[in-house]
Amino acid sequence: MRPLLLLTLFCVATLAHAQEPPPPRLRSAPEQREELGVTVYSGGFGLIRETRTLSLGKGRSELEFGGVAGTIQPETVQIHALGAAPGMRVLEQNYQYDLLSPAKLLEKYVGRTVRVHRFSEAKGRDEEAEAIVLSAGEPPILRVGNEITWAFPGRISFPEIPKTLIAKPTLVWLVESSTDRQKVEVSYLANELAWKADYVLSVNEADTAADLNGWVTLDNRSGAAYPNAKVQLVAGDVNRVQPSVRKDHLIYAAEARMGAAPPQFREEGLFEYHLYTLERKTTLLENEQKQIALLEASGVKLTKRLVFRGQPHFFRMQTGDQRQDAKVSVSLEFENREKDRLGMPLPKGIVRVYKRDKSGGRQFLGEDEIDHTPRDEKVRIRVGDAFDVIGERKQMDYKVIGSCRSESAWQIELRNHKDEKVEVDVVEPASGDWEIVSSSQPATKDDAHTFSFRVPVPARGSAKVEYRVRVRWC
Repeated sequence: MRPLLLLTLFCVATLAHAQEPPPPRLRSAPEQREELGVTVYSGGFGLIRETRTLSLGKGRSELEFGGVAGTIQPETVQIHALGAAPGMRVLEQNYQYDLLSPAKLLEKYVGRTVRVHRFSEAKGRDEEAEAIVLSAGEPPILRVGNEITWAFPGRISFPEIPKTLIAKPTLVWLVESSTDRQKVEVSYLANELAWKADYVLSVNEADTAADLNGWVTLDNRSGAAYPNAKVQLVAGDVNRVQPSVRKDHLIYAAEARMGAAPPQFREEGLFEYHLYTLERKTTLLENEQKQIALLEASGVKLTKRLVFRGQPHFFRMQTGDQRQDAKVSVSLEFENREKDRLGMPLPKGIVRVYKRDKSGGRQFLGEDEIDHTPRDEKVRIRVGDAFDVIGERKQMDYKVIGSCRSESAWQIELRNHKDEKVEVDVVEPASGDWEIVSSSQPATKDDAHTFSFRVPVPARGSAKVEYRVRVRWC
């Protein structure tokens, strides 16, 4: 009797478990958000944070958490119960991304019956018939009556949407709660959120000062909208194990100054990065680019530099009578410090340089990309090459003095066709060990691998630098 009793109890328990009703299915829509924050990183991804009060009921339930980004990384989801209400556990998490589309709908109906509609000119209305979907290819293959057809000249209607297809990506949680209502904070990482900084530098007539305007361009391709959100930006190189493969394809169109708006971002240090917080809430629509003023500074002190630069390999070979002409580049420099009306860490971005001509028209001079620049550091922008200042380099002598050692003599001529005098920095990179044997002008050691000359060149005149140098490169 005892084995029979145990078997009976086992069968009863199994039957009760089999007949246990499924947990109720609840929904939370994005309209229930109480707070929403978006932190966008330089690497093309973002952190989404939001709080909602959920009506769960006591016990176990399934919750559809709608409104998440289509590019969500489900493994990064974090859920925290807020307030004093205890006893909420997430037992399972499912990310449903089988989105509703004509192709997906046909796939779900392979082997099932649908209705086809074809317009009859004779009857002046649609004729309907039942059909079985044999293949969901392009075009689909159908059995209509006793015929198998493809490229059916009409439309297909379906009796219902399969439960496995959803309109938007959704998180589904199996949760246990000891209270009817829970206030929770949910956060996750999502791709296809990007931001970049762009700058407009307007140079004065004398090239001695400029106005600097910074703009932030936000690009939201994450598959969700973020209405009335707190927006923050992180500048810095954040390491990721699987970096986003998205290529930056933002287009910055607002090159002209768009009014004197006060700075809208508050900057603070975050770990070894910098965090910029928009002082007001804003809305990021899906598939939208938004531009927000980052900074504005006027009267920034500028230094213009003309640079004639050599190459390390010049000193390792004999060039004979060959003349080596090169462009004289033009750079603008300024200090990112408070006394020069700046001092905020500048995010990486493109600086576009403008200047007004004699008639007052605004002209584009060039552009360059700067890296993340802390305060009190120098910003250097290579604008282009000089038109009226020419550099010419000649090797006057060359001899080998040992293994991987040589001595060479050089003459550099600078010709100025402008109506005013200029100064040109002749910068000579000499890798390895080097020693200047003689020079016609004082040389400056810039670093272990570079020496330079500051050469004044008169208006519509020329100037020469002659020097001899020994180098050893191995």
